[in-house]
Amino acid sequence: MERMPRPAASSAVFQRRMAVQRQRDTAPELALRRLLHCAGLRFRVDRSPLAGVRRRADVVFGPARVVVFVDGCFWHSCPLHGSLPRANREWWAAKLEANRARDADTDQRLAEAGWTVMRVWEHEDPVEATGRIVEAVRASRLHPALVGTDRPGGVSRKGSPSNQLWVAASSSPNLPLHVQTTRALTITPSGRSTPWR
Repeated sequence: MERMPRPAASSAVFQRRMAVQRQRDTAPELALRRLLHCAGLRFRVDRSPLAGVRRRADVVFGPARVVVFVDGCFWHSCPLHGSLPRANREWWAAKLEANRARDADTDQRLAEAGWTVMRVWEHEDPVEATGRIVEAVRASRLHPALVGTDRPGGVSRKGSPSNQLWVAASSSPNLPLHVQTTRALTITPSGRSTPWR
């Protein structure tokens, strides 16, 4: 898609407002990151999860392969709060449509590479968004523990009893998630195995 030349700002006030617009560490991002950190999750900030692609996620959980984008209502055309400026309307319509197309392309590329993509609107309640993200990260971290078994308590492919995994989880996102096996191991969310006592 060919870029349209940027028109002159419609006013000095609008030009100042766009000049101070933050690309990272916005108030919604900081609120979400604070809650994720309080939930015990550790992550990278403002990273590109795919090599060679110039698109950066706001929060990246590398080992869990979960990325989070905190989308601004104006820049990403929120269905509830998105708006189109009256001045330079055609340019803005093309710009915002290109943003939506880039978001969809980014989601597709990440999904094809095995990442879970989560998008949070800036107007969303950060507590609810944190709950969804914690669930996705924990589910993603739990998945490798189940590899090699057909189902918990079932028979593995080699014909021997499987590890009979069971999950002790709570509806509260602040409690740690543990997977315990009958072989006296605890697999923690960080992926470390420790003897279970």
